[in-house]
Order: sequence, then structure tokens, then C-alpha cells
Amino acid sequence: MRFNRILLSTTLVVVALVVQVTVLGRLQLPGAVPDLLLLTVVALALVYGPVGGVLIGFAAGLLADLAPPADHAAGRYALVLCVIGYVAGLVRPDNGRFRSAWGPMLTVVATAIGSTLLYASVGALVGDTAARHVGLTGLLFTATLYDLLLAPFTVPFIMALARRAENDPMAVEAGGGPAKKAADVSSGWLAGGTGLRIGSQRGGLRLRTARSRANRAGRIKGVKTVKGVKSVKKL
Repeated sequence: MRFNRILLSTTLVVVALVVQVTVLGRLQLPGAVPDLLLLTVVALALVYGPVGGVLIGFAAGLLADLAPPADHAAGRYALVLCVIGYVAGLVRPDNGRFRSAWGPMLTVVATAIGSTLLYASVGALVGDTAARHVGLTGLLFTATLYDLLLAPFTVPFIMALARRAENDPMAVEAGGGPAKKAADVSSGWLAGGTGLRIGSQRGGLRLRTARSRANRAGRIKGVKTVKGVKSVKKL
């Protein structure tokens, strides 16, 4: 991972963990707790792909395992977010663009359900029966609901920051590879429900502007040529 990816991912993960522990964890909501750390890993994996998702998920999960008031074995949540980051990275389209908001939304729903089931399964293997007292069905429903309500306010913003870091001129290599490959991943989420494609609109506007300038320059050049021919005939 490049330095700008590491710096941005570390900052976002730390901020998400602090908010998770100090704010979301104290809301006393029924069932599960809104998982901002999970949404951060999913959003970054949708931009960076499966390899970046694995690394970010493992690091974020390990920090959550070690941060107080963690009450489970270290490495348990790291394993969960590592798998979630890899799976979310596989969902990333080849061109880096979602056609609508359904792609990220379904990814959030699937990762919320998958992380809850995987966390409960690992807990059952190590003898943690806390999920049995709360009820696995209630945990699945509330975790999915809370994450889906929180996702529109976090996932597009995190994806936009990651895209902007990818388009940083300092990170462009010879041939412009990274900058060209870093597509507008979250445009589908931001424009979902409106039918608009933000990236294509900008490209079309630039193309029309360039064509109008070329036509205007051609007309001016043609007028000058005609005037020059007339002046030569007079001589």
C-alpha cells in the first residue's frame, strides 16, 4: 500500500474506533451497536480492492480487540474484519464505478449479516455464549438495520476521500496509471435514485467545451484566410 493510502486508512480507522467506543457504544440501543468501524473497512475495501481490504480490516479489527472496553479474545474481531474486507474488495467493479446505489447498499447489508454470523461463530468456537443470551436473530436484524441507516452518511464520504487520495498528483506514476484507474467509485451511491452519472456528465461537458472552442478557432482562421486571399487579389 502506498503512503497516502496508509495515512488515510489509519486516520479513518482511528477516528471510527474513537467514535465507536465513545459515542455509538454508549447509546444504549436495543440489540446490536451501530458498527462504524465495519462501514469504514467496507468503504475503503470498495475503493482499494481485496488486498487493501484485508490489510485494513485486520489492522482495524486488531485495534478494536485491544481497545478498552473490549471483553473478548484478542484477534477475534481482527479475523472477522479481515474476511469482511476481502469479500467487500471482491465486490468492487473492474472499472471502479457502481451504476447505482444498490451495489454499496447490498454490500453493507451482506457484510453486516456476515460479520455478525462470523463473530458469533468464532465466539462459539472459543466458548463465548453472550450471543445466545441476546438472541442471534435480534442481533442480525438490529445490526443490519443500524448499519444500513448509518451507511449513507459515512460510506460515500469515506469512498470520496479514498478516491481523492488516489487522484493525488504526488501519487501519479509514469504513464498516469493510478490516476486513470482511480475511477469515481461512489458516484453511483451519490447519484443513486436520480439517474445521474456525475463523472460522465463532467466528461461530456468538457468534450462539448473543447469542440466548441475548436469550431470557433476554425471559423476565425477561415475568416482570416479569406481576408488574406482578397488582399492578395487586390495587389
